[in-house]
Amino acid sequence: MKTARVAYAGAVHTAYPHAHGLRLADGRVLPEEQVVWLPPFEVGTVVALGLNYADHVKELAKELTVTSKDEPLVFFKGPGSIIGHRGKTRRPAGVQFMHYECELAVVIGRTAFRVRRADAMAFVAGYTVCNDYAVRDYLENWYRPNLRVKNRDGGTVLGPWLVDTADLPDPTDLRLRTFVNGQLRQQGHTADLINDIPSLIEYLSGFMTLQAGDVILTGTPDGVTNVNAGDEVACEIDGIGRLINTIVADDSPEPIPAP
Repeated sequence: MKTARVAYAGAVHTAYPHAHGLRLADGRVLPEEQVVWLPPFEVGTVVALGLNYADHVKELAKELTVTSKDEPLVFFKGPGSIIGHRGKTRRPAGVQFMHYECELAVVIGRTAFRVRRADAMAFVAGYTVCNDYAVRDYLENWYRPNLRVKNRDGGTVLGPWLVDTADLPDPTDLRLRTFVNGQLRQQGHTADLINDIPSLIEYLSGFMTLQAGDVILTGTPDGVTNVNAGDEVACEIDGIGRLINTIVADDSPEPIPAP
């Protein structure tokens, strides 16, 4: 099942796909432009992975000091960084290189602590699409993201749908694509993850408790390119959906806040 969360007429609704847009739980059918899309689940802790695709590591090889013995590169995101489908993300004034990152987002379904790899997938509720922007100008170096790079307000887009695990039985066989203004810029495949989903859950739950609603952003493949104000960025993952987002200038009026 695919579900979304949207704001409409002063209330938050559960929504479902429909041929003419989306269907609210009360049966009303609306064009998707008439609602404010929220993240498709109540977001808890956001755990993000860096450098988790071999081709992306190769893409940045000249700037990296990564070895096969390194543990996963993990960082956290605050709640202000998260926005939904069709949201707007600001490009800071004066920066030279801001890019998208299409990622498979794994949503935890129940409390997980010291979970073995063999049991890990039983703790997954579902999946969604993430576009996790980065501003390369602000990196202290090229392989340890700092707060200004990866924790910007409105810089992490989630949605539009949460897809149950039952409807996506093999997350290792998904293609990822990113389009900028309709032009294909990035593509990859989840089979190329360095640390797969079970190993990430085993690793993370070994030292922290994962709760329902926590989300693991599994990293992006190669093909990241600069985006500018006015660009429309669409990230797609097979079986999950198409996540659309627009880049705006830093001095643009504040977007309409979700209730």
